[in-house]
Amino acid sequence: MEPHAALPALADVTEEDLPLAGGKAVALGTLSRMDGIEVPPGFCVPTTAFAALLAALPAVADRIADLTADPDQAAAVRDAIEGAPVPPDLADAITAALSAHPDTTRWAVRSSATAEDLPGASFAGQHDTFLDVPTEQVAHHVGRCWASLFTDRAVAYRTRQGIAHAAVRMAVVVQAQLDPAAAGVMFTADPVTGHRRTTVIEAVPGLGDALVDGQVDPDRITLVDGRVTGRTGNLLGDDQATDLAAIGGLVATRLGRPQDIEWCLADGRFQLVQARPITTLFPVPANPQGGNRVYISVGHNQMMTDPIRTLGLSVWQATSPAPMVHAGSRLFVDATMGLANPATRDHLLTTFHRGDPLTGQAIQAIVDREGFLPSVPATTPPLGPPPTAPDPIPTDRAIVADLIARTQADIDALAVQIADVTGADVVRFVVADIGRLTQALHEPVSRQATMAGMEAIWWLNDHLGEWLGEANPADVLSLGAPDNVTADMGYGLLDVADVIRPHTAGVAALRAATDDAFLDGVPDLPGGQQAHLALTAFLDRYGMRCAAEIDITRPRWAEAPSTLLPALLSAVDHAEHGAAAARRADLRRRAAAARRDILDRLAALPDGAEKVAETAVQIDRLRTFIGYREHPKYGIVSRYFIYKQALHRLARQLVADRVIAAIDDIHHLILEEIEAAATTGQVDARLIVQRRAAYAADHVLSPPRVLTSDGEAVSGTYDRGDLPDSTLVGLPVSGGTVTGRARVVTHLEEAQLEPGDILVTTHTDPSWTPAFVTIVGLVTEVGGQMTHGAVVAREYGLPAVVAVPDATRRIADGQRIRIDGTHGHVELLDPDPHQEL
Repeated sequence: MEPHAALPALADVTEEDLPLAGGKAVALGTLSRMDGIEVPPGFCVPTTAFAALLAALPAVADRIADLTADPDQAAAVRDAIEGAPVPPDLADAITAALSAHPDTTRWAVRSSATAEDLPGASFAGQHDTFLDVPTEQVAHHVGRCWASLFTDRAVAYRTRQGIAHAAVRMAVVVQAQLDPAAAGVMFTADPVTGHRRTTVIEAVPGLGDALVDGQVDPDRITLVDGRVTGRTGNLLGDDQATDLAAIGGLVATRLGRPQDIEWCLADGRFQLVQARPITTLFPVPANPQGGNRVYISVGHNQMMTDPIRTLGLSVWQATSPAPMVHAGSRLFVDATMGLANPATRDHLLTTFHRGDPLTGQAIQAIVDREGFLPSVPATTPPLGPPPTAPDPIPTDRAIVADLIARTQADIDALAVQIADVTGADVVRFVVADIGRLTQALHEPVSRQATMAGMEAIWWLNDHLGEWLGEANPADVLSLGAPDNVTADMGYGLLDVADVIRPHTAGVAALRAATDDAFLDGVPDLPGGQQAHLALTAFLDRYGMRCAAEIDITRPRWAEAPSTLLPALLSAVDHAEHGAAAARRADLRRRAAAARRDILDRLAALPDGAEKVAETAVQIDRLRTFIGYREHPKYGIVSRYFIYKQALHRLARQLVADRVIAAIDDIHHLILEEIEAAATTGQVDARLIVQRRAAYAADHVLSPPRVLTSDGEAVSGTYDRGDLPDSTLVGLPVSGGTVTGRARVVTHLEEAQLEPGDILVTTHTDPSWTPAFVTIVGLVTEVGGQMTHGAVVAREYGLPAVVAVPDATRRIADGQRIRIDGTHGHVELLDPDPHQEL
C-alpha cells in the first residue's frame, strides 16, 4: 500500500500493510480474498492520515506521549482530535473512494488500530464503530474513529497490555452499510470452555449494534461438529446456522486459529464484517497420536502456573518420566492411557482428588464421559512408576539423615565434575546427569521416605476424624517437624535478620538498595563484615532457589539477591531477636501437647489401648518423614543451578564466537539445539526470536487444570452448602482460624508484609518461604494438601486455604478477611476498600 496513493480498496489490503491499515482492515482484506466468503465492499483510510493530523497538532501529540490513566487527560485528547477538521486532501480522497460505489448511500465507519485484532491483543470493543453513516458525514466519522483511540477503556487496555499510547496509530475502515435481516457474532470455538469443535452463534434482528451494546438478549445457537445441539430463539433456522458455522470453520482453518466473527444476513446471504482471533483460548497441545487426549497441568502440581521458557520446558521434561506435552509455554502430563487403563485409573483419581479436589473433579468428569477415553485392557503396563504403595520403611530418623547426606554429597560432586567440561560436552554432561537425577528421585528408599510422611497424614486425618471428630488433626501434629529444608530456609532468614538488625546505618543502606550490586557494598557498612558473612552463608545454602524455580532459566537468589530484601527487611523490622529458635521451640511444644491430648482422648474410647498404639506409631512416622518431603525438590533445584551455570559458561563462549547474540538466547532453545549450536557453530536466529515473542505473549494466558485435545478447559467446583456469597471456598491444608489484613501479592520481591497480614497470591513455591515468617495466614489460587506451601504452612503453624478460584481478583489488597484453614473457608469481613461506593 502506498501511503500517499488513492485510498485502497479493502480487497487490496494484505498483512504487509498492517502498519498502514491496522488489524481490522488486514483481517477484512484477507477475508475478501477467500473463496466462498462475502465481505461488504469498502476502502481503508491509512494510518498516515492520522499521523499527518497529529503532526499538525503538536500540542496534542505531546499530551499523548505523557498520557496517564487520568480520564480528564484522555477526554482532552479526544476532544482535540474530534474537533480538528479533516485535512482537505484527505477529504478529497475520501470523496473519490466513496464515488466508486455510486449505489451506496449509507456506510459503516470502523476503527482499525495498528494494535487491534492481533493474536496477543484483540482490543475487542475498545474503539468505536459507527453504523448507518450517510455519505456526507463519512469524513467527520473518520475523525471520531481517530478520537476513539483515546477512550478511557482503550487507554486502560493499552496500559494493562504494556503498549505505549504514542506507538499506536489508527486507520479507518469504510464499508458499504448492509440492511440485514439479522446480525450477530460467531465464535468458532466455545469462548468459555475452549472446546474447538463447538461453534457458538448469537443473533439479533437488524443491525448488530444492539448486541454489541448489550441492549438486547440475543438468540443463541450452539453447534458441535456442525450439528445444532442447543438453541434459544428462532431468528436463524438449523440449516442457516449450519451454513454459517461452516463459513466460520473455513475462516478459522485458513487463518490458523479460532475466530470471533461478526456477520450479517442480508438478501438471504451471510456476509462477514469483522474477524479477530479469540485471544483468551488456551492453545491445544500437538496431538500426533490422534484421538481424544487428557492433559493435566504440571504447573498446578508444581505451584508455578507462569509460562516457562523453551530451555526450562526441555529440562523439566527430561527430568520427569511422565509423558508430557507443552502448549502456551506450559507443560501438561498426557494422562490419557493411565486413566483409560483400569489397572491405574483408580490410583490416579485418588491421587488427584487428594492433591487438588478441583483437578480430581475435572478428571472424574472426563472419565465419566461415555466413549471419550480409549478402551484399554487392564493388562496394559501402566505409564511411569507402578501405582502400588511402597514397602513400609522403619521409623528411623537415621534413614532420613542418610538420604539428606547422600543428596548433598551428589550435589557437591556434580559441581566439581562439571567445572572443567566445555563445548558441546556441557550439554551431553547435563543430559547424562539428568538421567542420574531421575534415577535418584525414584530410588526406592527415597520414595518410601517421601510417601511415609504423606501416608501418615492421610491415616491420621481419616482415623482421628472418625474416632474423635477432628478435622485435619495432622496439621497441628506437623508443627515444627524436623529435617524440613524449606522451613529451615525461613528460620535461616530470621537468623540473618538478627545479625543485621543492631546496625541501623546498615539497615538503612539495605533499605535504599536498588539493584543486585548492593551485596558488594555490605562489608563497608557498619557491622557489614558480619552481615556479609551471614548473607553469603545464606546464599551459599539457599542461593539456588527462586520464584518459579522449576524453570531453569529463572534468575536464582544467588544471581539476584535483591529479590530477598523485602522479606529480609520485614524480618529485621518485625521479628524479635532469637525468633527462629523461639518459634521452633514453641511449635514443637504445641505439637507435643496435641499428641498428648489426642492419645489421652483415644485412651478413653472403646478399644482405646489399640487406638492409642496405632495412632502413636503414625504420629511418630509423620514427624520422622514429613520434613523429608521437601528434600527431593531441593536436590532438583540445586542441580539445576549447577546445570545453568555450566550452560551459561557455554553460552558466553557461543556469544564470543558469534553463534548467538546474547547469553539468554539459549533460554529459547532445547538442550539438543544448544548442543547442535556448540557442535556446528550455527543456530536458527529466527527461531529464537519467534520463541522469545511467544513466551512474552503467553503471559496473558491462564492455564487450565485439565485440558482435552479438543481444547476444552475442564474445571471442578466446590460444594458451597449454605455458605454466604461473602465466603470463598478452597482446600484446607493447614488448620486454625485467623483474622487479618489481606495482602494481595503476585511477586515475592514486591511483598511488603507486616505482622498480622494474610498473604493472598496465585501460588507459592519454596521461594516464598521467607515471607512466611511474617504473615499469620495464607490463601492461594493453586495448591494441594501436600504441595510445598501447604507443608511449610503446617510446619510454621499458619492457617492456610489453597486452591481458592480467583482469590487474587476476589480479595482486595487491604481487605479484612478471616480464613479457616481447618474447613477451607475465606470470609470477606468488610467491603473492598478500593471499591467506589
